[in-house]
Amino acid sequence: MSSEPKYRRVLLKLSGEGLMGQKAFGLCDETVGRIAREIKSVHDMGVEICLVIGAGNIFRGVSSAAANIERTSADYMGMLATVMNALAMQSALEGVGVDTRVQSAIPMPTVCEPFIRRRAVRHLEKKRVVIFAAGTGNPYFTTDTAAALRAIEMDCDALLKGTQVDGVYSADPKKVADAVRYDTLSYQDVLARDLRVMDASAIALTRDNGMPILVFSMHTPGAFADVTHGRGTYTIVE
Repeated sequence: MSSEPKYRRVLLKLSGEGLMGQKAFGLCDETVGRIAREIKSVHDMGVEICLVIGAGNIFRGVSSAAANIERTSADYMGMLATVMNALAMQSALEGVGVDTRVQSAIPMPTVCEPFIRRRAVRHLEKKRVVIFAAGTGNPYFTTDTAAALRAIEMDCDALLKGTQVDGVYSADPKKVADAVRYDTLSYQDVLARDLRVMDASAIALTRDNGMPILVFSMHTPGAFADVTHGRGTYTIVE
């Protein structure tokens, strides 16, 4: 079995909920630290890594208060929450010795760099992890779409989505006992069956640019490293 990674540059998409651990809201230090160590193990193999992190752990916790807020403003609130998660992950990664940069689609130079594609590529070439925050910088687009866009802009080999389960299922396996797990799917399968791998805009963008999506469990130790080698348990959409 080859020890060389199959994918040399990847974008890892994480949900905000994946950072909560057993908490109902916010960040779990132990979970964030564990994910940082998983990322470091892959980074140490020479894989170039960029990240997009959602904000469900923060923004959904205040969503009831935002229920009457105009959609555009609410979306910007969510984007700001992703910056908070990005800074937390940057701190955790640098705590384990991984040089990291945060780039925000909404310029805020006091806390991080603005998103500049060529600069981000240069960071990757210098073996820095780059975390893309604030989504696409536009309302009405999710962090799934931001992940697809950044993966394509960075010329990644694959978009890896770390989730709560070990692939894509026909239904929520935590709620439906006989849910079927898929090893491979086409982009059209995902759209036609409404499988909720990522939102439709993200699927269309990856399909049009030939960007494979690999869905795996971020809770399984070593799974991120396995997937970058093309092994382990995951679903590939291509």
